[in-house]
Amino acid sequence: MKVVIAEKPSVARDLAKVFGKTTKKDGYIEGPGYSFTWAFGHLVQLAPPEVYGFKGWRVENLPMLPERFKLAVRQQKTASGTSDDPGVVKQLNIIKKLFDEATEIIVATDAGREGELIFRYIYYHLKCKKPFKRLWISSQTDEAIKNGFRNLKSGTEYDTLFFSAQCRSESDWIVGLNATQALSIAAGNRAVLSLGRVQTPTLAMICFRYLENKNFKPQIYFQVAIYLNKDDVGFRALSIKNFKDEETAREVLNKVRDVASGDAAGGLIQNVEVKPRKEQPPLLHDLSSLQQEANKRKGFTADQTLSLAQTLYESKLITYPRTGSRYIGEDVLAGIPQLIGNLEHHPLFGKQASLLKTAKLNKRSVNAAKVTDHHALLPTENVPSGLSPDLQAVYDLIAGRMLEAFHQECIKELTRITIESGSLFVANGTVIQSPGWRSVFNQKDDEKEDEDNATLPKVSKDESLPIEKKEVLEKQTKPKALYNEASLLKAMETSGKEIEDEELRQAMKNSGLGTPATRASIIETLIKRDYIKREKKLLLPTEKGLAVYELVKDKKIAQAELTGLWEKRLEDIRTGGSVAEFKNEIREYTRTITSELLEAGRGLSGLIAEPEPEEGAVICPHCKKGALRFGDKAVSCNGYQHGCSFVIWRTMSGKQLTDSQIMELIEKGSTSVLKGFKSKAGNSFDASLLLADGKVHFVFAPRTEEAKQ
Repeated sequence: MKVVIAEKPSVARDLAKVFGKTTKKDGYIEGPGYSFTWAFGHLVQLAPPEVYGFKGWRVENLPMLPERFKLAVRQQKTASGTSDDPGVVKQLNIIKKLFDEATEIIVATDAGREGELIFRYIYYHLKCKKPFKRLWISSQTDEAIKNGFRNLKSGTEYDTLFFSAQCRSESDWIVGLNATQALSIAAGNRAVLSLGRVQTPTLAMICFRYLENKNFKPQIYFQVAIYLNKDDVGFRALSIKNFKDEETAREVLNKVRDVASGDAAGGLIQNVEVKPRKEQPPLLHDLSSLQQEANKRKGFTADQTLSLAQTLYESKLITYPRTGSRYIGEDVLAGIPQLIGNLEHHPLFGKQASLLKTAKLNKRSVNAAKVTDHHALLPTENVPSGLSPDLQAVYDLIAGRMLEAFHQECIKELTRITIESGSLFVANGTVIQSPGWRSVFNQKDDEKEDEDNATLPKVSKDESLPIEKKEVLEKQTKPKALYNEASLLKAMETSGKEIEDEELRQAMKNSGLGTPATRASIIETLIKRDYIKREKKLLLPTEKGLAVYELVKDKKIAQAELTGLWEKRLEDIRTGGSVAEFKNEIREYTRTITSELLEAGRGLSGLIAEPEPEEGAVICPHCKKGALRFGDKAVSCNGYQHGCSFVIWRTMSGKQLTDSQIMELIEKGSTSVLKGFKSKAGNSFDASLLLADGKVHFVFAPRTEEAKQ
C-alpha cells in the first residue's frame, strides 16, 4: 500500500479525488493500493526547555544550548499547565499505523521549507526508517497533480532543504527563548518580553522610523514659481535654486519680467530637452510583491493576502503562493498564451488579453536560473466563477500582473524646459506616447504624481512667452513616511536598505528579514505581543514596543543586516552549505546577546509603566494590580506588565462555568455547590470551587454515614 501524507485534510482529499479514492476512514482516506493521510500544521515541534532540565526562568539556566534537540508532540494549554494535544496524539498514531503498513511513503506536504519540516519532524518523531518519495508541484490542478505523481523524486534529494528548515527552526528556538528569558529575568519577571531572531530587527525598523519621523525638524525653504502660457496651454516653472529665506526669494521674484509689469514676453526659452524613455514592465508577482500590491490597492494586510492566496491555490485557481521567485522558465512560458487567452472574457482585462494573445511576449520575467523552489505566481488554466469580492481582487492582481509582465514597454517622452527671466526656471513634464503594460490597470505613472504639469506645449529655443503670474512658495522638508504594511514588507526584503532598483532588490532577496512566507506572521506576532499596532493603514509602535526597542536598539539582536545575512546562510544550506558552521555561529551569537540582554533589562523598570485598570474593571484577586479579561475560554489577568499569570478556565471537568459563578468565586473566594462535573472515568459529581494561592480547587462535601454505607 502506498501512503500519501499531505499538510492538511483538504489537500489530502483533493489528492485522493484525483486518484478516485473516496473511502473515508478516521484520519485518512483510502482506496485500492493507496491511503491518503494528513497533518494539520506542525504536529511535532522542538521540545520545550523543561525537557532538557531547564526548569523555570532562572538566570543560571542561560544560555540554554541543548547539545542535541529533541522533538515533542504539539502542546495545548490546560487548567493545570500544558499537555500533549489529544487530537495531535490521535492523528500521529494513525500516521504511524499507516507508515508501518506502507510499501511506499509519498510526501505531499507543501513543496517548500516549512512543508518539508512538517513531514520530517513527524517522520523522525515516529522513528520511521522507511525510504520516502517527494511530490513536488507548483499547482493543485488535476493535471499538475498527475504529472507530479508521474515524476516523484527521491526524498533524499530534499535533505538539504530539510537541513535549512531545521537550522531555521533550531536557531529561532535558541535565539528566541534565550533572548526572551534573559530580558524578562533582568526586568524582574515583571513582564514576558518576547524577542526573536526576525521579529526584533523588524520591531527595531518600525521604531527607528517612527522616532525619526516624530523627531524630524522640518526645514523651511522658498521657491519662486512663474506661470507661462502658449497657445492657451498654461504651465508652471520653478526656480532652479531653493532659498533659505523669503527675502532672497522676493528679490528674485521682483526681477521676473511678467505681464503685470508691462512685459508681455518675459520668459525666454533657453533650452528644451526632450528624452524618449522606455519603461520596462514589472516582473511577475511573488508572495511579497503581491502582499505589497494588495495592501496599496485594497488595504489588505499581509496575513489577509496570504490567506486569500492560499484559498485560491487550494481551489486550483493559482500556482503555489508562498513563492519567493518572480521568474519562470521557458517550459512555463510555453503555456502563457493559453493563460492569457483564458482572460479574453474578463471584464477588466479582456481587451488587453485579446491584444496579447497573438503578440510577441516580453521575456523580462523569463529566467530559469532565478527560479528557486517554485516559479512566480500565475493563474492556472482553470477559469474562476462565483468568487467572493476579496478572492476576486487577489486573483485579479495575479492575473493582471501576468498581462503586465508579458506586455510591451511603456514609451514616455520626458520634457525639461529651461526659462530665463531675471533668473533660471525649469518646467518638467512627461507625456506617455504608448502606455504598453500600464494599459492593463490604467495605472498612473508614479513619476507624474510629483510633477507640476500634466502637459507641456511645444516650444522652441530662444522663443519668448508671457509670464501671466509669479509668486513665492513656502515649502518645508518632509520626514520619511511612517511604515505601512506595503512599505514594511518592501523594507524587510532588503533588511531595511532603501533600494528602488527592482533588479537589485531581487538580488538582495536572500538577505532579507524572514522569507515571503513568514513576513506576514512576523507582523501579526508583533501586534499580538502588543509591540506594534495598526492605526488606519500605518504600523506604529506601542509604548511597550518603544520601551523594548530602547533597550535592544544597540544590541546585536536588533541588527537587521545581521539577521538578513543569516537568511542568506539558510539559503546557502539549501544548496549544500555548511550546517555545522551556521549552528556554531548561532550558538556564539546567543551567548553574546544573552549577556547583553541580562545587563540591558535592568533598566526596564522605568520604561514600562504599570497598567492602570479601567473604571469598572474587575481587579485580579491574585496580584491585586491587573484587570481581568473575560474571554470565551478563560478569565485571565492582563498582568503581562508585572508577570501575573492568573487564569480561571471556563471549562472544568466537563462543566462550563458561567460569568456569575466565576464572579462568585472571585468575590467570595469560593462558590456554592455546583452540579454537573464529570470525572475522567465519566462519572458525574458535585463540588464547590475554592480559590487559594491563585489556583482553583475542588471542595467536596463530607460524605454522610448513609452515603458511606
